[in-house]
Amino acid sequence: MSSATPHRLHLALPLAGALRLGRPSDIWFKPALSAVAAIAPPNLTLLALGRLDLAMYTMAGSLCALYGHNRPYAARARALAWVVLGMVGGLAVALLTAALTTNAVVLVTVGAVLAAVQKTVCDATRVGPPGNVVLTFISSASLFAPQPLGQIPGHLGLALAAGAWAWLVGMAPGLFRPHGPERRATAQALNAAAVYAGTRGTADGHTRARAATAAAIHAAWQSLLATGARPDATRRALEQLLVRAEVALAAPAATDPVRLRAWARELRGTGRIPRVGQPRASADELLGVAVERALPPRSPWHRRTPFAPIAARTALGCALAGYAALALGVGRPYWALVTAASLYQANVTLTWNRGVQRVVGNLVGVLAFAALAPLAHLHPAALVLCCVALNFGAEALIGRNYWLGSVCVTPMALLITEFARTQDPAELITDRVVDTLVGALVGFVAAVAVTNRRAGDRLDHALTAAERARESAARLLAEPHPGPHALDSARRGLAAALVDLRATADAAAGEWWRRALPEERVVLVEQAGHRTLAATVRRQGLVPRDPSRDQDPGRTTEDMRP
Repeated sequence: MSSATPHRLHLALPLAGALRLGRPSDIWFKPALSAVAAIAPPNLTLLALGRLDLAMYTMAGSLCALYGHNRPYAARARALAWVVLGMVGGLAVALLTAALTTNAVVLVTVGAVLAAVQKTVCDATRVGPPGNVVLTFISSASLFAPQPLGQIPGHLGLALAAGAWAWLVGMAPGLFRPHGPERRATAQALNAAAVYAGTRGTADGHTRARAATAAAIHAAWQSLLATGARPDATRRALEQLLVRAEVALAAPAATDPVRLRAWARELRGTGRIPRVGQPRASADELLGVAVERALPPRSPWHRRTPFAPIAARTALGCALAGYAALALGVGRPYWALVTAASLYQANVTLTWNRGVQRVVGNLVGVLAFAALAPLAHLHPAALVLCCVALNFGAEALIGRNYWLGSVCVTPMALLITEFARTQDPAELITDRVVDTLVGALVGFVAAVAVTNRRAGDRLDHALTAAERARESAARLLAEPHPGPHALDSARRGLAAALVDLRATADAAAGEWWRRALPEERVVLVEQAGHRTLAATVRRQGLVPRDPSRDQDPGRTTEDMRP
């Protein structure tokens, strides 16, 4: 698309939708219990030693247990290790800065730069929830905890020890359910395929259901491939179920959604994985998986994700929010900084939604703190137990909506400040409300000011990639005897390109100042791509073949019948 295409203003900022509650996560209790198991022992130990003033440093390591719960255990081990190192690294920079200067402007500036780096790295590596927010909370709070240089190694040692304990907590479930994450990902793909199969490919909204199914299947394949290990019997059985989900995506009218849901239910717990067998002659091995596993992993930095605008928004918004809080005389400007850092999502519309959620959650949360403060002040043990309970509540509720989790996060953050000394609740509440409003307002203004003008360019790249992947698959279909390895690889590549195209189109549509998007072209490319996917599935014998249709990869999946 020409760069001369005019830019248009698209600014739709909903309120009600931002606060709507979703369904709880299938594993909502896992991160919640992990948080309790990671936080309680270090804090109770410090309580017994009479050194709760050091709890902020152990909390830094303990909170790493919140990450990686959707990853297979081999991949989780690596991700958690990097999260712990990233947490300790950010803490080290913050503590060193706090030891060298007490200039509030310098501290806010360093905090803003750290927040931008943490946001960029978390997005680039797709570390998953809770993303950069926890890292930024710890590093920003530590900037305003001045201390002698000689104490820094000991404090970092506490964080590292607690991080090691968090790593063990995160990996412990693998002893009892080693394939749990892969089973859940496969079950989600089967359930999504069942929803799409229920539309028979013709009902209203089937396009969105088809995109959701393709994304769930792609995520499940990535989960299976993330371990890098040679597939065992369990892994192979899950791969066969995923192929069934792919069949449903290709031929919804020929698929029984009840059976897909039944298979998904059987994947819960530790029961036997249903054996479905491969619906093709070469059922002994999934050649496409073998080919993908042999390919070297690509760095996450190869993607054309526009990290620069989000990094600029984060740095500018956090800095301005902190400066504004300082100008208003707020004693804890890092709360405004963290509020701004928590807002930034893939586009302005999602950033607005997160801002609404943050403000509502924090305002309700300070009321919860006012109710809990008298109980927490009864004894240090009550303070620790309240923090542990709030952490459990936050992780249990945040999956339904960010604002609901914030209702627990806010009083927990306020109580953490009292580990060192008891403070006036009214002062804490006032500071938190002011910082929340300042951080949300200034942070959103920065998001609007730093426009992502490359959103349209990235959509063009995604369209081109999807078209090339479709053409490559179509060329193989035109050959009389395409190699099974090549056809499987082309199918997986096309599926990944279509998933990326949908995510890119959704992100670009949420920007407020952008050129007109080629929406019709996106729809046509998606339709053609899914038709070609269906043709590759038929050609590989995954569904009963109709030879007359194999010659036309441009037919619709809705027309496909066995």
